[in-house]
Amino acid sequence: MPGVPVTVAKAVETSVPVEVHAIGNVEAWSSVQIKSQVAGILTHVDFTEGQEVRKGQLLFQIDPRPYQDTYNQAAAAVARDQAQLQQAQANQARDEAQFQNAEVLANRYAALLKDGVVSKEQNESYATTANMQREAIRSDQAAIAQARAAIQADTANLNAAELNLEFCKITSPLDGRTGNLAVKEGNLVKAQADNAMVTINQIEPVYATFSVPETYLPDIRRFSAQGKLQVEAYAGAQTPGSVGQTPTLGELSFIDNSVNAATGTIQIKGTFGNTDRKLWPGQFINVVLRLATAHNVIVVPSEAIQTGQQGQFAFVVSDKGTVQIRPIKVGQAAGRNTVIENGLAAGETVVTDGQMLLAPGAPVRIVKTASL
Repeated sequence: MPGVPVTVAKAVETSVPVEVHAIGNVEAWSSVQIKSQVAGILTHVDFTEGQEVRKGQLLFQIDPRPYQDTYNQAAAAVARDQAQLQQAQANQARDEAQFQNAEVLANRYAALLKDGVVSKEQNESYATTANMQREAIRSDQAAIAQARAAIQADTANLNAAELNLEFCKITSPLDGRTGNLAVKEGNLVKAQADNAMVTINQIEPVYATFSVPETYLPDIRRFSAQGKLQVEAYAGAQTPGSVGQTPTLGELSFIDNSVNAATGTIQIKGTFGNTDRKLWPGQFINVVLRLATAHNVIVVPSEAIQTGQQGQFAFVVSDKGTVQIRPIKVGQAAGRNTVIENGLAAGETVVTDGQMLLAPGAPVRIVKTASL
């Protein structure tokens, strides 16, 4: 019988990375919804949608005139209170001087009364005057305390008015990229409205969030304790292992503190510098978490692996040019190849194309030898 035309490849002993593959989602490093803290007419928008902005850059200007008037009134109230305090302090100084004089006279007439030089009525008159001056000082002290309390209250109002005046200028709290502008110039802006005026996303760096089966958790924890683990992200039509693909490289930065009991998976995050802007918040990506490198393992092209009723197997070409079925135990994928944990040895030839026409002992004709 003529040999069945097949494509073959050699089983190779090599080193392959130990990887975990998953589907992930890109998250902004930081995302801030910009809302106004004061109400008023929006008089100016100082950026365009999708523009890159810097921390502290002016974004919106709200009409400050009502808040400026409130500030001026509060400043005038503070100035009035300070003037009243100065007046109360001057009154106290005057009354203290008068009290000292009245007290001297009262003491003098009390001594003269003992000697019988003055009358009792004259002594009581000077004593009463001294007591009145003493009470006047107490009244002055109360007025000073009241003026100081008024200054504190009006200063608090002044600070609040100044803060509201500052809130009329809305600046960016971070470096990032602006999104859709929800309010235009001339509109009335409400304080703490439900909808944000604009959302700013920081996209350098970014997170990639993905979930892996909990069975990988011990290995991930063990290898991450030895050093930073590399994470590869493939955006768009890119897929791991494809020829010519250039992944975005990052590192493992977060392992969740609990396993999702409903799905049996654990959430993980990788951090990417994203200086080339390949990754975009909200984007779905293919993620590869590289744990370690396995040495001296047998790999064959993934096309050589077949599945039958007894499990997975491969067609192995003998020295006589015939094929035999060899049960195999398959390990992890390594790009376009697959690790064979048991069943094949390095150098053996396996069929990678043409298996449909093969049976145990069938002769084959090799038309092409594939390379790993």
